[in-house]
Amino acid sequence: MIDKICMFLTNKIRKEMPEIDDEKAEVIQYGLQNILGEIPKTFLVLIISYFLGIWKETLLTFILLIPYKNASGGFHLKTHLGCIIGTTTFYCGIAILSKIVILNEIVKYIILVILWIFGMIMIKLYAPADTENVPILRKKDRKKQQIISYITFSVGLLIAGVINYTIISNIIIFGYFLQTLMITKLAYKLTNNKYGYEVYGDTSTQIG
Repeated sequence: MIDKICMFLTNKIRKEMPEIDDEKAEVIQYGLQNILGEIPKTFLVLIISYFLGIWKETLLTFILLIPYKNASGGFHLKTHLGCIIGTTTFYCGIAILSKIVILNEIVKYIILVILWIFGMIMIKLYAPADTENVPILRKKDRKKQQIISYITFSVGLLIAGVINYTIISNIIIFGYFLQTLMITKLAYKLTNNKYGYEVYGDTSTQIG
C-alpha cells in the first residue's frame, strides 16, 4: 500500500515538474517511502514498547537519537518487515538496556572517552553514510553532514557525562554506540547495502 501511494505521489510530482528524469524520480519515490513508512513504524514501535512497559524510555530513545542519526546516516534494510523488526529491536533494545544496566561513575566516564574516540574515527571514515537510493555526493553537503555528526555526537556524549539521570545517560551511550556501528562498512556488508559513492563515484577525497 505504501509503495502504491508513493508511486502515485511521485507520478503527480513528475507531471508538475517534467524536468525530473527517471533517476531523480526513483530518489523522490524512495524518500517518500521512508517518510510515509516511518510514521506507522514509529507508532508500531511505541505500541510494542507500551506492552513491554518501556514506552517512555523508547520515546526518549527516539528523541535523543534523532540529531545524530539524521546527520550520520546509516544502512537501510531491504524490506518493510525487516525494517519494522530491526527498528523495533533497535529502539526497544536500547530502552531495555538503559533500564537494567547500571554503570558506576568511573566505568561510565571510561566508556564515554573510548566511545568518543571510536565515534570520531568512524564519523571521519564513513559519515554521512548514504545509500545508493539516496546518495549524498556534493562535497558541500557531505562536509556539512559530517560536521553536524561530529557536533551532535560530541554534545550527546557530553550530556551523558554530566546529566544526573541514569536512563538518559545510558540511552545516549548505548544508542550512539549502535548508531555509529550502523554507518560502518562492516554493517553495510552484512546488510547488503552500498554507500552512494560506491555506486556513483568515490567522493571520500572531498570530505577529508
